[in-house]
Amino acid sequence: MYSLIFIVLIFAIFYFLMLRPQQKKQKEHLEMISSLRKGDKVVTNGGIYGTVSDVKDHMVVLKIADDVKIEVVKNAVAAVVEKRGE
Repeated sequence: MYSLIFIVLIFAIFYFLMLRPQQKKQKEHLEMISSLRKGDKVVTNGGIYGTVSDVKDHMVVLKIADDVKIEVVKNAVAAVVEKRGE
């Protein structure tokens, strides 16, 4: 009986220390990429800084220099550095 309680306790601790924060972080990331708009300045997981010039279903077109645009998957956007209009 005590071993069952111990296993449940370990699972609960694991859930609150490992899984729940990861799920929260993933939810915040999904909200961030769904709110991307033209003109936002972002950084990708690869460290490329750019300005959003177009948002498609699963892709984002980034302007990284004059006359240089790249197309990346939305999930590759790590963070919004500056929202348009700020």
